[in-house]
Amino acid sequence: MIRKALIAATFAAALSGCVSLGPKVPDTLLSLTATRTAAAGTGTSGTYGTALVVLEPTAEQRLAVTRVPVQIDDANVAYLKKTMWVERPSRLFQRLLAETIRARGNRLVIENDPGASGTQLSGRLLDMGYDARTRMAVVRYDAIRETAGRVETRRFESTVPVTDAEAKYVGPALNEAANAVASQVADWVA
Repeated sequence: MIRKALIAATFAAALSGCVSLGPKVPDTLLSLTATRTAAAGTGTSGTYGTALVVLEPTAEQRLAVTRVPVQIDDANVAYLKKTMWVERPSRLFQRLLAETIRARGNRLVIENDPGASGTQLSGRLLDMGYDARTRMAVVRYDAIRETAGRVETRRFESTVPVTDAEAKYVGPALNEAANAVASQVADWVA
């Protein structure tokens, strides 16, 4: 009995070096951090009819993954080596946008409740990556604001120069560009 257990344990230990239960963790995981945040203890109130509902933007497939896109030319996209987002860029941007608007403190902000009857902010995340041609981090967002059947759209964009195509430069530049776009959108919906 002991011999069988010892053989099974040895086999399991040998096998554990050969089996990978998930993808290799990249060297760097990127996230977005709001430069404007609501202070602890602050809050807002209102009704669903007066709330601003911030929905997750849609995104094309090159942005619907956790890899960081690098635009090589008009037709070719690569991904930044050894770097990934902690989750989909569109979800990260939605949270950043909601927090930036919430930090202004003048209206109730709700995330992902399409049934709420207030103003809805949706849109399409067109770009959130590195452009190798211009050496810029680029965030581009087409916003759609719908209030009581009235629809308005506006495109927002921010670019930030990047020293080199490495995560330690691209990540902070993307965070800066995303915060600039979120601030522009917050001004628009105020």
